[in-house]
Amino acid sequence: MNTIRPKNKEEILTEVKKEVEQCTLCALATTRTHTVFGEGNPDAVIMFIGEAPGEEEDRTGKPFVGKAGQLLTRILQSVHISREEVYIANMLKCRPPNNRTPKEEEMEACFPYLEAQIALVNPSIIVTLGSVSTSFLLQTKESISKLRGRWFEWRGGKKIFPMFHPSFLLRYESRAVGSPRYLTWMDIQEVKRVYDLLRETT
Repeated sequence: MNTIRPKNKEEILTEVKKEVEQCTLCALATTRTHTVFGEGNPDAVIMFIGEAPGEEEDRTGKPFVGKAGQLLTRILQSVHISREEVYIANMLKCRPPNNRTPKEEEMEACFPYLEAQIALVNPSIIVTLGSVSTSFLLQTKESISKLRGRWFEWRGGKKIFPMFHPSFLLRYESRAVGSPRYLTWMDIQEVKRVYDLLRETT
């Protein structure tokens, strides 16, 4: 008698990814080159959630590979976190034309896919990058400048920690005290502090 082996989370994530590739729930399906599902460690303690794919992401099908993504990689490396140990996704799986801000109905249509990713990866820490993912998940209109650097409880004890989006940081070269880059340096150190605590207790 053949027994049916239960699917592991990587297999289920692959199935969800295939579903995303066929998605036509919003008009962005007609303008995309590739869907950008997300990637990383399926058992990650930290998940980063950005806004939407940009031009480079749309071309390659991979998240955060353009200039903003390269900066995110350097931010992680500054506290000795590798991209391979975290999971990275976006609110939207398709690029909005000309990188415009995602529309509410697009995020609503796409959110079940992100929900599935969060449920499967089951991170303890969710770092929301920028105002779009922060506002949507926390259901708030407060600005990212007021929300960044603070911990929020979300859905059964997960911790949300908003940070500036790397694309925002690209506009500012200054690392002076109080600058966006300085604040991001403080924020990523706080993420690393809690990340290390969580790993010590598990």
